[in-house]
Amino acid sequence: MDNPLKYAVFGAGSWATAIVKMLCENLDEVGWYMRSIYTKEHLLKEQHNPNYLSSVEFHLEQLKLSNDINEMASYADVLIFVIPSAFIYSELEKLNVDISNKIVVSAVKGIVPETGLLVGEHFNETYNIPFENIAVIAGPCHAEEVALERLSYLTISCADPNKARAIAKNLSSDYIKTKISDDIVGVEYAVMLKNIYAIAAGIAHGLGYGDNFQSVLMSNSIREMKRFIKKMHKIKRNINNSAYLGDLLVTGYSTFSRNRMFGNMIGKGYTVKSAMMEMNMVAEGYYATKSAHELNLKNLKKTRLPIINAVYGVLYENKNPKKVFKKLTEKLD
Repeated sequence: MDNPLKYAVFGAGSWATAIVKMLCENLDEVGWYMRSIYTKEHLLKEQHNPNYLSSVEFHLEQLKLSNDINEMASYADVLIFVIPSAFIYSELEKLNVDISNKIVVSAVKGIVPETGLLVGEHFNETYNIPFENIAVIAGPCHAEEVALERLSYLTISCADPNKARAIAKNLSSDYIKTKISDDIVGVEYAVMLKNIYAIAAGIAHGLGYGDNFQSVLMSNSIREMKRFIKKMHKIKRNINNSAYLGDLLVTGYSTFSRNRMFGNMIGKGYTVKSAMMEMNMVAEGYYATKSAHELNLKNLKKTRLPIINAVYGVLYENKNPKKVFKKLTEKLD
């Protein structure tokens, strides 16, 4: 880790754009893979992402842009994946270069639907990447506030603390504070689950529930998250740390939260399909809800998860949000 490593970001959404911005504060060159030829050409011409965080202007001499995932995977030593979980499997299928000796960082907020695995587990099983070479980026941190250079915090989780520190250092700046953790599995589940609870918060808001109920919902959410993660990966952790509780709160309350926005639209009467079409962004919590529900059926049968079950009922069983949340209020304390 003493030699300067080359970094590349895979994805072109708002969070990917924010991570590229953070890296550009510290590195002379940052690789950036995006599927869209239009996005790449626009960046080269106008110096900003045309679709996300367009206020962020990049110095082109710092960027190595490519529409070829294999070119970028070959170029970099540290591969940061920021592709939505629903699409990462199909994107990774394009890889035909060996990445087993790379450091892989997941900024993906969900489980790989095709395998039911956490992103880190998927890389380990499919691409033979040792767990000590896999890291996870967690918040609490919204891309929009990174663009505005508002003070934000990140947690970098990795089994190898030296790698975690090196990655954290390259993401740090005057407006980005970082810390490290060795709870890679717990943090990755927390990153997934908080989006489900943000959808619940949005549905409640759309239905007209106020701040008093939201506080009860968030209090129950962190306890439910603790039960879920403990069942999946039992180690000593403080669920009140920023990577868990902090990330949950910002995703559940912030107006920047696309998952809360998605839930709000559902609560106001939008169908899932119409809400997705109007948002024109991926609400990771939609896919995470199905993954969490399936994990519950498979591994967590005796774990009480009323909030996840409620959101699943609304999104996947076409249940009436008003009736579902009326029942949910009786299960919270």
